[in-house]
Amino acid sequence: MKKGLLAAAAMCAMFATPTFAETIKIGFVTSFTGPGAAIGNDMKNAVELALSHIGNKMGDLDVEVIFADDGVNPEKGKQATEQLVLQDEVDIVAGYIWSNVLLASADTVLDEGKILISSNAGPSQLAGERCHENFFNVSFQNNQATGALGLTINRDGVEDLYIIAPDYAAGRNMVSGVEGTFTGNVAGRDMTVWPTQVDWATELTSAKAATPDGLFIFYPGPAGPAFISQYQQANTGIPLYSAFTVDGLSLPVLQSAGAEGVLGSFNTMHWSPDLDNAQNVNFVTDFQAAHSSYPSFYAAQSYDTIFMIKAAVEAVGGNIDDVDAMRAAMEATDFPSVRGEFRFGSNHFPVETWYKREVVIDAAGNWVNNIVEPVLSDTPDSFAASCTF
Repeated sequence: MKKGLLAAAAMCAMFATPTFAETIKIGFVTSFTGPGAAIGNDMKNAVELALSHIGNKMGDLDVEVIFADDGVNPEKGKQATEQLVLQDEVDIVAGYIWSNVLLASADTVLDEGKILISSNAGPSQLAGERCHENFFNVSFQNNQATGALGLTINRDGVEDLYIIAPDYAAGRNMVSGVEGTFTGNVAGRDMTVWPTQVDWATELTSAKAATPDGLFIFYPGPAGPAFISQYQQANTGIPLYSAFTVDGLSLPVLQSAGAEGVLGSFNTMHWSPDLDNAQNVNFVTDFQAAHSSYPSFYAAQSYDTIFMIKAAVEAVGGNIDDVDAMRAAMEATDFPSVRGEFRFGSNHFPVETWYKREVVIDAAGNWVNNIVEPVLSDTPDSFAASCTF
């Protein structure tokens, strides 16, 4: 009799409806201390705005986001990631500003069979030789923006270009991007100490002496306004082209400092606050209302991250433990993006349009980036061909 009851119980269990989690836990690694704190807080603000816009629900699941601080330090970022994965037992890990932090942390997530989403960092290694089926990037591969910028510099007739950028993974990727498409002469290249160098007098003196037609820089976070202030004081007279330096975070600082040398400067980006689609208009309007400032591209990418996860969760009916199904849903990219149309390439990095943007003054007197023209349309990154899952 007991054997019969056990057999019946086993049969009932076999055909029972599976029970899914009631909450999805998302770990979000960013910088809340150190020189990247302003970026980290902007990303957090965007995540919280996205959560409010979706009613803190993804399908029938409640959403819990656990924020973790990397302190702009690869070892600290790895430890924060380990805490999220091994102790907090999050379902998905996202975030990451810095390429060196992401590279140090990625295996911690991927070796546990979990999905990892970069909301900003885009090192070439994870686009190519270290690509992984469970890794997605919703921003860019590092050299994409500067590859587009190199084309912009060509169109502007620059023949001699001077380059100043920090010597770390992203900095080297950015320089390789601009040098890969710029067809003129590199008049000089200075790779500076990151993130501790705060004085660029020597580099600016060298740039001025080289008499180039353009100056390319890449300085994210608070280093950007610091560099541009010194650039203005140096009075080099060299037209400025930048990547990931002049954005919704740095422009208010530059405006307050009266750094008018940045007005009329150009940069390239896959997103802009003036992109005219419903998702972006809603995002920018509500972000400005909440924080009295334009969102940065870091914020835009973080906002997209939440909507991408939401779409995947709903596509699998809340069965977030089915990683294969979640991955397939994310590959489908059926979510509203602030960039408009969005799709991934074969390596799970975006295939996207890049715009030339100019720093202008808006109707309210605020300094902001506005689109001038598309530079590249529907373009994959250059490392996708070397990725095999």
